[in-house]
Amino acid sequence: MRLLQDPVRLLLTIPALLWALSFHEFCHGFAARMVGDPTAERYGRLTLNPFAHFDLVGTLMLLLVGFGWAKPVPINTRYFKHPRRDLIIVSLAGVAGNILTAIITVLFFRFFGARWYAMTGRAGLVVLGQMININMGLAAFNLIPIPPLDGSRVLEAFLPFKYLHIYYWLEHYGTIILLVLLMTGIINVLFDPIISFLWKLLPY
Repeated sequence: MRLLQDPVRLLLTIPALLWALSFHEFCHGFAARMVGDPTAERYGRLTLNPFAHFDLVGTLMLLLVGFGWAKPVPINTRYFKHPRRDLIIVSLAGVAGNILTAIITVLFFRFFGARWYAMTGRAGLVVLGQMININMGLAAFNLIPIPPLDGSRVLEAFLPFKYLHIYYWLEHYGTIILLVLLMTGIINVLFDPIISFLWKLLPY
């Protein structure tokens, strides 16, 4: 909410927001293509164009509360040669892309921060800070094992076949459950330990 009250900070956040969402979905599509699924490419989603991945609700949630989502890349698991393994690879690819972005940004700041500040001033530091915060927030949020988030796909890959019908039933109501958890703040019980763990991966 503070971002919406600070137009300048909101403007400086837009590059990080567009990159985080676009690269996250691009990584899903690229990983799927690597394991044999051309669906994302056929639908024009194997791109860094943010308009191809834009989801209004998910973007607003990212601005308002620090975590959200983009329009999911279409995946067809029938193309997978090793369905469970490939599902995990594709599901975690977006998260890996966001974490990689945050790591590169931290390293950039460590080695070129002074020069960057001299060139861009405080605004440049805000851009770097938001690049780290938003990418880490998006990665952590997507690891929550609630459909349609990536963490739920990883959970699906590990579930015994006899329990999959429960997962598929839950998938129909996942978005509603997710929004309720977000509005009530209960989501933080799942989000906080994940983001705390991910922060430890950064090379500060």
